[in-house]
Amino acid sequence: MKIVSIVGARPEFIQSAPVSRALRERHQEILVHTGQHYDYKMSQTFFDELGIPAPDYNLEVGSGSHGKQTAEILTRLEDVLTREKPDLVIVRGDTNSTLAGVLAAAKLQIPTAHVEAGERSYDRRMPEELNRLVADALADMYFCASQSAVRRLADEGIRARVHWAGDVMLDAMQYNRPIAERKSDALRRLELMPGQYALVTIHRAANTDDPKRLGNLVAALNRAPETVVFPAHPRTRGALERLGATFKPHVKLIDPVGYFDMLALEANARLIATDSGGVQREAYFLGRPCLTLRDETEWTETVEAGWNVLGGNDPEHIAQLWCTFAPPALKPPIFGEGQAGQRIAEIIESEPVTFGMPRG
Repeated sequence: MKIVSIVGARPEFIQSAPVSRALRERHQEILVHTGQHYDYKMSQTFFDELGIPAPDYNLEVGSGSHGKQTAEILTRLEDVLTREKPDLVIVRGDTNSTLAGVLAAAKLQIPTAHVEAGERSYDRRMPEELNRLVADALADMYFCASQSAVRRLADEGIRARVHWAGDVMLDAMQYNRPIAERKSDALRRLELMPGQYALVTIHRAANTDDPKRLGNLVAALNRAPETVVFPAHPRTRGALERLGATFKPHVKLIDPVGYFDMLALEANARLIATDSGGVQREAYFLGRPCLTLRDETEWTETVEAGWNVLGGNDPEHIAQLWCTFAPPALKPPIFGEGQAGQRIAEIIESEPVTFGMPRG
């Protein structure tokens, strides 16, 4: 079977590695990097560290508005799919690469599998939510990270070829954490002690493109009672500069870090505060309390399990949660056991799918 796998952003690079390892045992996989994340620290470093095969195609779309970026990926990807004529296209997550990938495949009547299907924030102001909805409306096969995602798809009338595979990001973490422990020197380099700092990531447009919301988050970080390590996404750094934001000495604003360094920083943090869906799950895998800097999350299972709390945008509320939030002792395996990549490959092999099959 010839399979085209599409990646474009950090979470997709991480997700692709376990699936690629399993698929390539018996099938031909063609890896397409859209170039949505193109900075070395947001892209190539993940290929290098995770041992992801070099992309067969790099579309090099770069940055731009949502419409421009999606259109560029769609145009260039259509040429690739027409040339390769794959049996299946795999998209993952909720990025513009996901949206363009599923659209291009559907226009060419190529069946598509969506990894991480069924996630919903129920906030259509989020570009990611729109991407998820379109991907699940057009896909032909669905791989869910949790049972909750399976139920959400069923509520939307999508029941056929829906599988709970588990979370491939858990696969990646289990495979790479021992390597990260050997190779990362992030704590030494940043002069950090385990359990004596908080790790922060902020990158979503709702937070970075709204000066008031971003200013509130800056104020919240400045009120934190401990060292804060803040690897800043390039878009976030630009927004901070436009805002004229200044941080108190306990906030360490640093460049983005590679996957191994990020794992080390997450594993040793006392608290993780983030607006990233991927980092929320990584915090859960590692048993780190997570404060989500949003009003909602698509990863509701982590909130229901008591390991994630929604902080919103009010500095006082965030500061209170920062000091008082404590998760329970139990942490159920809601994202599987770390075998999602192998399960996805086995299902693709055993369950042939054609374009446009009924979803009910």
